[in-house]
Amino acid sequence: MKLIFIILAQTTTGPIIEIILLLLGAALIGFLTAWYYQKSVYTPVIKRLEEEKEALNQKIDGLNLKIDGLNKNIEGLNNDISELKGKIEELEKVISRKDKEIEELKKPKK
Repeated sequence: MKLIFIILAQTTTGPIIEIILLLLGAALIGFLTAWYYQKSVYTPVIKRLEEEKEALNQKIDGLNLKIDGLNKNIEGLNNDISELKGKIEELEKVISRKDKEIEELKKPKK
């Protein structure tokens, strides 16, 4: 009985090692094929996307500069509005004084 196991062990070891080596070779060939395919197909796509990303980042920077300029413009206009409101208040006071003077002049003197 032991002789049968010894013969089976000796006869299957060689083909098992050969099968394992062939599987490793096939895996290596598959890996290299996939890597070259990925490199040839996806590298140009990645480069194009990175160029688009850079262009969009430049547009964002330009828009941020415009936003800053517009915010400064808004601040200046708000300051102008507050100055004009102050002038309006002063002119309203002058108008009320002039109205009082007109009313006093309209009253008949005794």
